Amino acid sequence: MVKYVDMIGWDDAPHLQPPHIEKKELDALEADILPHQRKARRDGRPSIGHGAIYPVDEDSFFIDPFKIPDYWPRGYALDVGWNRTAALWAAHDQDADVYYLWHEYYVAEAVPIVHAHSIMAPGRWMTGAIDPAAEHSSQRDGKKLKQEYTELGLHLVFANNAVAAGIHHVLVLLQGGQLKVFNTLQYWRKEFRLYRRNEKGKIVKENDHLMDCSRYVLNTKGVLTTPPIQRKDRRKRGEW
Repeated sequence: MVKYVDMIGWDDAPHLQPPHIEKKELDALEADILPHQRKARRDGRPSIGHGAIYPVDEDSFFIDPFKIPDYWPRGYALDVGWNRTAALWAAHDQDADVYYLWHEYYVAEAVPIVHAHSIMAPGRWMTGAIDPAAEHSSQRDGKKLKQEYTELGLHLVFANNAVAAGIHHVLVLLQGGQLKVFNTLQYWRKEFRLYRRNEKGKIVKENDHLMDCSRYVLNTKGVLTTPPIQRKDRRKRGEW
């Protein structure tokens, strides 16, 4: 026996709608639904529903990738662990005051030297905001992880880990159109859809590595910097 499952939205099944409900009335019904739930209610797309930490419609911030201009400040955040090490890169268009999340790294069960090689690939010069928990010793050999990654060539500072303020800042950027995310960041997308609070209002601490990185990279001072060659060129032109 073959089973087939498909999603049917309001527009796909007009015959299921009572004849007295017109398009303008459906639009009015949709307007009463929270933005992040509209795709689920109208089109059948999966959605967290109640408890979503970032109740924002994905279509408002996911964009097609483009080449980040060399003069835009860039940096990354790093969340380390044996079960999962994640990194997330951001750039800032200072003219428009819009931030872009443009690259991600998401690998499990690998030693720091393996992670470091990939993390430096987008630009060895970039500064990273590392999870403050990395100050604690690594279970592998007792060496502090921040020190170990620094010795491997990464430029790291401890991230601002103010959770409530960090989440609020990210939410304000998303709702205000000041934060865009490349639609190629599939792991970020998956975590975004699962990032939620439980029935007691507590954040569910599962599969949230890149969500933490989002807070780190957007809330830690001194992480987003321009490439050294751009800084030299600007000094030559008398801009600094």
